[in-house]
Amino acid sequence: MSKPILKRIEQSNGYKFTKLLVKRLVGEELWLRPEIRVNRLNSGGWLFHPDNLNSESVVYSFGVGENIDFDLMLIKQYDLAVHAFDPTPSTVDWLSAQPDIPEKFDFHPWAVSDTDDIITLYPRVRGNKKSKVMYTLIAEEGVADSGVDVPAFMIGSMMSKLGHTHVDLMKIDIEGAEYDVLDNMLDNSIKPQQLLIEFHHRIAGIGPKKTAAVIRRLRETGYQLFAISETGRELSFLLEN
Repeated sequence: MSKPILKRIEQSNGYKFTKLLVKRLVGEELWLRPEIRVNRLNSGGWLFHPDNLNSESVVYSFGVGENIDFDLMLIKQYDLAVHAFDPTPSTVDWLSAQPDIPEKFDFHPWAVSDTDDIITLYPRVRGNKKSKVMYTLIAEEGVADSGVDVPAFMIGSMMSKLGHTHVDLMKIDIEGAEYDVLDNMLDNSIKPQQLLIEFHHRIAGIGPKKTAAVIRRLRETGYQLFAISETGRELSFLLEN
């Protein structure tokens, strides 16, 4: 089978559904379904609820990498400001080389953490190669000498530094650090109206049980699941009014 045909098959909805089903059956992914029906849109793989977004909305985007399509769409569609956070050296360099980034894309080269400190991040290992874009707190085999020290802040500290009293939409894609960050956020009674989270339970040493525990706590806090991505790892939550 040629590569183009194989790629089309892998991108089909039927293939993605079957792949997720198999992963659920073997326990690699959680059995989840949306708990509420709300209007939702898809941009760059992120499913979000658009109804309450406007020019006054506060958006935090944790984990930029080299793709800001979602952030730029929000700015263009709703005339709001996006505060984007990513301390990864390649991301900082990539953004500095991008032309015509709108003024309302406000970038901060900080890591989000459960403490205010300098932390060490290590490149993810993908296919026996060190990633230039994805960094994590976990030092996988062969990358212990490739760590970078970066400034890290709790969400509450970031909000204080930026003069925000609330966050309307928060996107979190931080390569396994989301568990401690979410616990710290909830411990401090910080409740964004909307949470879009990629869970990284596929990283060795984490596992889906940890994701299940965080989801349970979010539900107990008042969040309801309204969307699940095709991979089953990007989940969208809305806070009950």
